[in-house]
Amino acid sequence: MSFSRILLPVMIIFLVLGLLTTLNGEKLQPGIKGTITDKESGKPIAHAVVELPGTEFKATTGSDGSYFIANVPEGSYLMTIRAHGYLRVNIVRVQVFSYATTTVDYALTKSSNDNEKMESVFASELQKVEIEGVELGAADNIMYEREVKKSAPGIMAMPMPTEFSLSQNAPSSGQWLPHGGTTPPNGEPYSGTFFKHYGVNPFVDTEDDHFSTFAIDVDDASYSVARGYIERGNLPPADAVRTEEFINFFNYDYPAPERDKFKVYIEGAPSKFGQNASMLRIGIKGQQINPVDRKPAVLTFVIDVSGSMGIDSRLGLVKKALRLLVDQLREDDLVGIAIYGSRGEKYLDHTSIKDKDDILFAIDRLQTGGATNAEEGIKIGYKMASENFKEGSINRIILCSDGVANVGRTGPDAILKEIKEYVEKGITLTTIGFGMANYNDILMEQLGNKGNGHFAYVDNLEQAKRIFIQNLTGTLQVIAKDVKIQIDFDPEKVRSYRLLGYENRDVDDDKFRDDKEDGGEIGSGHDVTALYEIKFREGASGKFATLFVRYKNPDADDEVSESSFPLEIKQIKSDFADTSSSFRLAACVAEFAEILRESYWARDGDLGEVLKLAQELSFENKDDDDIIEFTAMVSRAKKLWDEKELLSKDN
Repeated sequence: MSFSRILLPVMIIFLVLGLLTTLNGEKLQPGIKGTITDKESGKPIAHAVVELPGTEFKATTGSDGSYFIANVPEGSYLMTIRAHGYLRVNIVRVQVFSYATTTVDYALTKSSNDNEKMESVFASELQKVEIEGVELGAADNIMYEREVKKSAPGIMAMPMPTEFSLSQNAPSSGQWLPHGGTTPPNGEPYSGTFFKHYGVNPFVDTEDDHFSTFAIDVDDASYSVARGYIERGNLPPADAVRTEEFINFFNYDYPAPERDKFKVYIEGAPSKFGQNASMLRIGIKGQQINPVDRKPAVLTFVIDVSGSMGIDSRLGLVKKALRLLVDQLREDDLVGIAIYGSRGEKYLDHTSIKDKDDILFAIDRLQTGGATNAEEGIKIGYKMASENFKEGSINRIILCSDGVANVGRTGPDAILKEIKEYVEKGITLTTIGFGMANYNDILMEQLGNKGNGHFAYVDNLEQAKRIFIQNLTGTLQVIAKDVKIQIDFDPEKVRSYRLLGYENRDVDDDKFRDDKEDGGEIGSGHDVTALYEIKFREGASGKFATLFVRYKNPDADDEVSESSFPLEIKQIKSDFADTSSSFRLAACVAEFAEILRESYWARDGDLGEVLKLAQELSFENKDDDDIIEFTAMVSRAKKLWDEKELLSKDN
């Protein structure tokens, strides 16, 4: 290696470290600063309150509209701005760094009523990060799924390599494949590699088919994937949007049953977005198991350490996520680790949480490199899980990957065929997706579904906390498996119906009571929501349908239960405005998803109307960060959609 190649990185590090210190030798004081102005006049606004909800950090603007919040710990925050006579603003995911000052300026919109709707935006649209007056660039170019390198933070500000875009055409023969391997992922042609469109459910005439049957799905990964696209300034591919996963991302506050396995909640009203139809919401809440009563867990982490996991520090986020999980486990739990790059290998024998430091040390030592032999890694993981299988315990594989298998068998069916006996033994699979660009949604989603588990996507540390801290017991302990739903509509009351989403969870009507037919799994405290658009016959009254729920005991395949619930016209309110906030939220989220996936039934959909409702909901639910973030998503998506339409007109 030449002297110049050694000297240049050293000079860069010293230069950056020098920027961290002022001329008088004092270290930079990190924090958030900015100026608040009037959107119309551009004049500064004094006495505006800028705060980070849920913390003690806040500031009031001076006569020049400026503010500074000092000593904010490194992390991601929600920021709110309030000023008399102006719309309140929520700024989502303001990033604070230990080595820099974050600048967030904002121009407020005047309002005649302090109780009007709120604005919500992503910080990535606004914020700048500076080290002693040197602007490094927008925060979404500095820290998005990346580990902060405190020794040389300036390097993070350099232009990132252009990543493969899912919207690009397939590479021609002989070109480098973006997944880094030689075998097409999923065993399919290149164009079907990353996302798959399952179609859009039509309206079904009850005279042709009065049964609607599907497997329950608690996955919500599609929403997180779309959020990552939109926050980065891109609309998600239509194929990446699964309406039911958008709907099921949110908590609708269904009370848990006290004794029964499930409780069902029904609500309906004229559809706000569908013409001449009513919207029906079916909510199912699972039994809540106290964390202290959770079964012991035998967990096997199967971790992708291939070269693609080095992009955007995906492996760094995996490490942080798994550390969160390990910290929540009990002394009677066991953890083993298998890894795979070009080859799979056992990395850590199953170890008691009593020796937690050994597990954390093993996680911290992980490094990326090589191709992606997912098949071999998963097989080794299942073999380890089988050798340590414990009756009466939770025996679960947790796969962490971007899903881009490119060596050996690469499709979900081929991989699952290899480990079928382990699945039948009772070893369940949770797949956790990481990464953008060459992320393989198809493999991760299908493995989760067919591995008798579920699928989630982690795009930031907050989402990891949601899965591994807030919902840990639900993530680990299944309360019912092979759960299926069937609705029998009365053709004399209902003319037609349409299920929003669940296209890839469709079950043949005559397979509903076939207990060999795969269904979905529900964990402790999980809830599932399904929305229907229904066209009633004129004068319909009384019971219009019957809901059936069928499931197996997770510990005994031969114990099958089925419950039925009547659906009645009186459960359909006469006005959409009279429904609960959670019902309106579900309808709003569903319409957003339908527009993004370019559904025929939302061809006249208006993101402006979706945004208006989202803003109303965020005002009603000021303390719900998910709704505030959703409003920011819709706001950003509308801007991107309008730009796309403007470009199409120009062309």
